[in-house]
Amino acid sequence: MQIFGVDIGGSGIKGAPVDLDKGDLAQERCKVLTPHPATPDGVADGVKQVIDHFGWTGPVGLTFPGVVTGGAVVRTAANVDPGWIDTDARALFSERLGGLPVTVVNDADAAGVAEMQFGAGRGRGGTVILLTFGTGIGSAVFTDGVLVPNTELGHLELNGHDAEKRASSKAKEDQDLSWEHWARRVQKYLAHVEMLFSPDLFIIGGGVSRKADKFLPHIQGIKAEIVPAQLQNNAGIVGAAMRAAQTESAAAGAASQAASPGGTQEAAASASSMSETPEG
Repeated sequence: MQIFGVDIGGSGIKGAPVDLDKGDLAQERCKVLTPHPATPDGVADGVKQVIDHFGWTGPVGLTFPGVVTGGAVVRTAANVDPGWIDTDARALFSERLGGLPVTVVNDADAAGVAEMQFGAGRGRGGTVILLTFGTGIGSAVFTDGVLVPNTELGHLELNGHDAEKRASSKAKEDQDLSWEHWARRVQKYLAHVEMLFSPDLFIIGGGVSRKADKFLPHIQGIKAEIVPAQLQNNAGIVGAAMRAAQTESAAAGAASQAASPGGTQEAAASASSMSETPEG
């Protein structure tokens, strides 16, 4: 089964059809630059370019670098234009893509879901935290495989600043830091996150995961195991497609129930029972 995944980042918008049986891209991905300013209309145009490159006409999963609620509405926009805040991204992208079914999810959450299913987190229990180092720092927190969505741990304070302003890969590039110097900043950040959450495993994602050998050996004193993401910078695309497939499956199940004899009444009865408050 194939579903299209798109990963919207601060510097690039990339996407491809995803083979959900293998957890890998079915074709080589297409990437366009994220417009600056990264307004809703500008980013939607970039997404359309990526989709049109493949002539895709089916469901689409998209990541967004900020808090996303209900698979639709953007609540924060730290590394894109503030005009995104309170935008119904699902409606925007669906309209721009000619009515295609769209699911939107936080970018790090998507990467985390993919890594837990197909990558470095597969089969791991306890507390697992994936951190994506890119334009900012994204986070996905799992407890026994269950996602706690929209954690945005890149905005924890570190030395009086948002952690991502000090320890993102963009900070490394902008400040021309050596790998060793940058690793010390990452180490301080990981120590802070570890103090708060006591994870069993850190998974380091984002494009920088391809060069894990250059900085992970310099990180010392962290009790949790630290590993690079196995899906590397494709994790967001795969996770976005996985979420879109889940949305489509849920919609198909609801439609099937409604179409069955007495289905509408059963669905209404179920909803009614779920909304009742048990007596004390």
